[in-house]
Amino acid sequence: MNGLRGLNLIHFLDFYLLVFFFVGTWRRIGQYRNIGKLAIAGPGRWPHLLKLMNEHRTIFMTWATVAPALLALALTVLQLLASRLIWPEAGRPPYGLNLGRLLEHWPALFIVAPFGLAMLSMDLYTVLFVAEVPRQEMEKYFDQAEYWLRSRTAHVVRAVTFGFINPRKMVANEVQKALVEASSLLNRSLWWVSMQTGLRFSFGLSLWLTWALTL
Repeated sequence: MNGLRGLNLIHFLDFYLLVFFFVGTWRRIGQYRNIGKLAIAGPGRWPHLLKLMNEHRTIFMTWATVAPALLALALTVLQLLASRLIWPEAGRPPYGLNLGRLLEHWPALFIVAPFGLAMLSMDLYTVLFVAEVPRQEMEKYFDQAEYWLRSRTAHVVRAVTFGFINPRKMVANEVQKALVEASSLLNRSLWWVSMQTGLRFSFGLSLWLTWALTL
């Protein structure tokens, strides 16, 4: 019990973040693998489709899409700088914040504990529920789109229907729609990441404030 009371909470938070970083990366290896295979096969297998997608690249590059990732990175770097460079004494005895010291100043638990539980719940959720990338389904869709973009059949269909059916224009519209939906999904995912990082930062800040106010 005495050993547990001596647990340094600042260093434990660093360890916690590191563990969940590796666990989260391991859980998403399948995602990275599928995305990597699509990226490698893209230039040789779907050159016309990639050219079309490049014309709509501004759909992805919006501030709403980039801001969450930058915020998450800033919060993570701030925590590491605070714990390792700015106030390293917070992790060293006898001035470090350990569990025993936190229990002695038990009113701080009303702030530290809720943030800790919320952070743990969010981290467990993001680790347990990882979306799959349907690579095979996407490859079929890409193959169909690439066929209509480079095939002369598209011109024939357009001529026969007097322009009422334009396969290439239909593909372009579908690609734009898919990119808008993908951008929206990416944006929501990045805001979840920001929320996750924000809870981590809030829990860390509650520890830092407890340490500073109980010196």
